[in-house]
This record gives sequence, C-alpha cells and structure tokens, in this order.
Amino acid sequence: MDVLLLKDVAGVGQAGQVKKVSDGYARNYLIPRGLATPATSGAVKQAEIVRAAAARREAKTLAEAQELARQLSETTLVFRAKAGAGDRLFGSITSGDIAEALARDKHITVDKRKIELDAPIKELGEQQVAIKLHPEVTARVTIVVERE
Repeated sequence: MDVLLLKDVAGVGQAGQVKKVSDGYARNYLIPRGLATPATSGAVKQAEIVRAAAARREAKTLAEAQELARQLSETTLVFRAKAGAGDRLFGSITSGDIAEALARDKHITVDKRKIELDAPIKELGEQQVAIKLHPEVTARVTIVVERE
C-alpha cells in the first residue's frame, strides 16, 4: 500500500514522502497513529503544495539570516566594566548582556540562546563571539571590554 507520511517515521521515511509499506503496517500502525494517510492523488498534490510553501519560507528565512549576519559582522559592541589586577573583571559579560546591547545600541533583536559563548567573558580586551542565526548561517560580532 502506498502511504503519504504526515510525520517522520524512523526506518520508513520523512514527512511528505510517499512510501510503499505493507497493508497491515499502514492499517494497524501508521494510519491510526496519524503518522500517514493513504496516498491518493489529492493528498499527494496537497503535500507538494505544502512542501513548495515550506521551501519558499525556508529560502526567505535564509536570506533574512544572511542579511542579518552581514549587519552583525560589521558590528562592534563596547562594554565598560570594573576590572582588578591582571585585567580580570569583577563581574562578567554574558550572552544576555550581549543580546541586550545589540537590542539597545543597534536595534537588532537576537535571542540570547543563539549567542554561542562557551563561558562568560571575564577579561578585558577584544573577542569574537559567534551568533547562530540559522542552521546554515553564523555571524561573528566583535566584543570589546574596556576598563571602567
């Protein structure tokens, strides 16, 4: 029996694909659990429309992420913090601080969870910080920490 997968099924295929499976597997497992539907011509046509819309949406999202990455790569954020001996900060600069500074200074909204900071910045100086905007797009922002 040919079925149109509505969700990803391990060992069978991904959502939107038409797969040939045994009649019993389709009737007793896939269809009752909402994982698949019989592959009628209307269902296949509808799946192609949904897949094309998703591809257009993904292309638009990728283009927006690339534009934002270009803007962010030209961005330098300056933080002033109290520091002690050896240029160690008394506090630290976190991903939340970076996201807040981007929103305040550059009017760019970035989720702090997308800022890839291994550990909070605790020293004076200049660093490059990666921001994962899209699975295929990563931007680098320059962070400069100066003594207050």
